[in-house]
Amino acid sequence: MSFSSAEVAKDHPTHASASIFYDGECGFCKRWITLWANTLRKRGFELATLQQHWVAAKLQLPLESLLVDIRLLTPNGQLISGADVYLYVARRIWWTWPFYAIFSLPGFHWLLHAGYRWFARNRYCISRSCELHPR
Repeated sequence: MSFSSAEVAKDHPTHASASIFYDGECGFCKRWITLWANTLRKRGFELATLQQHWVAAKLQLPLESLLVDIRLLTPNGQLISGADVYLYVARRIWWTWPFYAIFSLPGFHWLLHAGYRWFARNRYCISRSCELHPR
């Protein structure tokens, strides 16, 4: 699937400090983002689902790998994925900075990444078990 740069530019917000892309089909992900949306937007983060038609073109990722992780695109074009998205955000919100500090330490860093990988692989089962459905 391919989109022109004009099509991507028209639909994609450009004024944010960074854009967070999450799985809109995952009930847990959708609820989590809903809880944090105001906090994130106040700090300049834009939010979009990975399923929006312009996202694959903007991130330059093949469709088969697009939904594997949460993604964050920084203002300078760096793509951050998985647990590192949470660290990036936590470092920029003063009251979540302790989370960043702790989970940046070697043993805790590994734990965060291992926990995230397990969750990412099982998120649809968790959403079904908790009866969390996307809206």
